[in-house]
Amino acid sequence: MTSPSRAFPSERFSGTERYVATDDLKMAVNAALSLQRPLLVKGEPGTGKTMLAEEVAAALHRPLLQWHIKSTTKAHQGLYEYDAVSRLRDSQLGDEKVRDIANYIVKGVLWEAFDADEPVVILIDEIDKADIEFPNDLLRELDRMEFHVYETRQTIQARHRPLIIITSNNEKELPDAFLRRCFFHYINFPDRQTMQDIVAVHYPDIRKDVLSSALDTFFALRDTPGLRKKPSTSEFLDWLRLLLNEAVPAADINRVEGELPLMAGALLKSEQDLVLLQRLAALTRAGLRR
Repeated sequence: MTSPSRAFPSERFSGTERYVATDDLKMAVNAALSLQRPLLVKGEPGTGKTMLAEEVAAALHRPLLQWHIKSTTKAHQGLYEYDAVSRLRDSQLGDEKVRDIANYIVKGVLWEAFDADEPVVILIDEIDKADIEFPNDLLRELDRMEFHVYETRQTIQARHRPLIIITSNNEKELPDAFLRRCFFHYINFPDRQTMQDIVAVHYPDIRKDVLSSALDTFFALRDTPGLRKKPSTSEFLDWLRLLLNEAVPAADINRVEGELPLMAGALLKSEQDLVLLQRLAALTRAGLRR
């Protein structure tokens, strides 16, 4: 079988109308395309790592195959699984299809991608949730773009080399051997201007004074020392939706230092952070009374 086809030189990612990508992020995607390497993307939760794969696939007009990793996920599940239980049950029922073991091979995401008639984008989401050996177990398959099916004695080779986007929330370190095979990009938290651009995509008609007040409060909250979990971009967008639904005026949005913001549950997701801000509010009020 011939080796998988290379990416077309003209294929480049320049962002989409629905996704605000920085120049560095666009460069990282295009570098992964050019190098034929997986793109490993890290960043705070809620910074758009998963959505990046969706938008890259849409921009390149490629199908998207998603593999969401859990703590129990094993690498071989991305290749295939042999359903021995179903075969045993069918043999007890005298089903003729038990004669062909291929009837009990369930294709995984990587097999589907390798077998596709056109190049695809593969999302391996939150790889750091799996066992530490998970990334290393995929090294050979990602390098050679092929794997062996022992039950049927087949070798499955990719028809086209897919673009693989791997996300990580940094819950655990990934092996060096795996990292060497990836192009790495860290999505920095958006600055104020980038956040304005992101909001413009989702809420193009938002009043400037409302957005300015919301941004002031949001970034002041993120700068509060001691927060266990700083609010993310996605949580900010949820909070904005609530403010707009309730028609909260700009003057009522600004958070005084140490006080809880309006509808704080959209931004703060731990009791520890709520208690911290309440204590800061008490200290601020005590200072004002002196």
